[in-house]
Amino acid sequence: MTSFTKLSDQDAPVISVHPSRRISKINPNIYAGFTEHMGRCIYGGIYDPGNPLSDENGFRKDVLGALKDLNVPVVRYPGGNFCATYHWLDGVGPKDQRPARPELAWLGTETNQFGTDEFMKWCEVLDTEPYLCFNFGTGTLDEALGWLEYCNGTGNTYYANLRRKNGREEPYNVKYWALGNETWGPWQVEQMTKEAYAHKALQWAKALKLLDPSIVLILCGQDGTASWDYYTLKHCLLPAHSALSTSAVPLIDMHSIHLYTCSNSHLPNATAPLAAERAIEITSSLIDLARIENGVPPSQLRPTICFDEWNVWDPIRAEGSQGAEESYTLSDALAVAVWLNVFVRKSRDLGMACIAQSVNVISPLMTTKDKIIKQTTWWPLYLFSKFMRGWTISAHVSCGTYEGETAPKWLRGTVDTPWLDVSASLGEDGYANLAVVNIHEEKGFETAVEGIVGTAQVFTVTGGDVMATNMKETEEVRVEESTWDGSGKYVFPKHSLTLLRWKAE
Repeated sequence: MTSFTKLSDQDAPVISVHPSRRISKINPNIYAGFTEHMGRCIYGGIYDPGNPLSDENGFRKDVLGALKDLNVPVVRYPGGNFCATYHWLDGVGPKDQRPARPELAWLGTETNQFGTDEFMKWCEVLDTEPYLCFNFGTGTLDEALGWLEYCNGTGNTYYANLRRKNGREEPYNVKYWALGNETWGPWQVEQMTKEAYAHKALQWAKALKLLDPSIVLILCGQDGTASWDYYTLKHCLLPAHSALSTSAVPLIDMHSIHLYTCSNSHLPNATAPLAAERAIEITSSLIDLARIENGVPPSQLRPTICFDEWNVWDPIRAEGSQGAEESYTLSDALAVAVWLNVFVRKSRDLGMACIAQSVNVISPLMTTKDKIIKQTTWWPLYLFSKFMRGWTISAHVSCGTYEGETAPKWLRGTVDTPWLDVSASLGEDGYANLAVVNIHEEKGFETAVEGIVGTAQVFTVTGGDVMATNMKETEEVRVEESTWDGSGKYVFPKHSLTLLRWKAE
């Protein structure tokens, strides 16, 4: 948690960090990934058979290496909007017998050469957990139960035996399952009303948990600020053994929300992720409200929020049906850093967050046939995933604020937008970490930093200007390492992310 005091721009900023004041545990799953059958994410991204850079499974080794550097704990699959017409049985068994299908989400053809078993193998090589999303569009409950049985079944039953026939004896033990994706959206095949979705989600959840009570089921929310979120939580967060739920375990474990931010103007772009912070706060309150109204006992585990799609994305400049390949700038990298600050600050409420997506599609990683490119947004993700783990700790910021327009517009009247956006953590190794994003385009801030003891490692991400990019054959934005003796004031450079790291007393 980071508190804030507004100063005039003429006053010197102060940041106070308190490593002894642990606020909440940071779930490693906030650094999760997302792969969808969209553009070049799967084919030509994580899966590229015949390419010299691929292994014997057809997996791009450079992509695997980069994702291993992030220590990605969970990866969501197979979408996304793609889920609404995806039939998992098309993607298992002999590849020469798999049907090619029209794909309606992104208006392409799905060859089904990469499916459940390939994804599970890829997760095994990456050493990450799978997170699967059920087809709530053209799919059926029988089909969903079959997929769960195929992945997790241990008995002498049809789909468990089909998995064995396809070469996998032991179950995959998939823990995380989503009850559909963005079913509220007009772009969805089989778009639903909130009433229809809540009824269907609850009925599916009952059946799925009868088959495997150990799974984590994730309710499909909207953006956390919508009546959809209130209604679905109100009708689906029920006490175990209630009239609509005879299950001995809660049916719903997490509530998903999605949000993308962007602006072609730097300051609205860099401050836009603060909308996600407010959305998390509202969703958390709606979870509490549903539990209170439905009489859920305090002993029943409180659901967390699954922010399973987030990123900087302008769907006009990077159209989904054209592959959604963004060319990110330093401004976008700073926005991603603010996104990650939000996740650390709100760690009490977050059980997972999945950047959309892991490669090529609105991604920090881009592949060509012979190399991989780390975009500007890679560097904040790398620093946070490497260092901002363990516990969120108390911090306080006193500084001036940006007072201009915001995107979305409602943000201006809802939260402060300080020049210095801050989060702090304490790792299990005893090191404290302070992440500071200076969003100002022209001004560095000489800042008193209270709470640092001894010498600090310094990691700085910046570039020549906010439009700097790594997609022009040169790496204009990267991380620079240095040290600071902790004395005097520290100058946070203009348009930069700075991570200070020191051994806490």
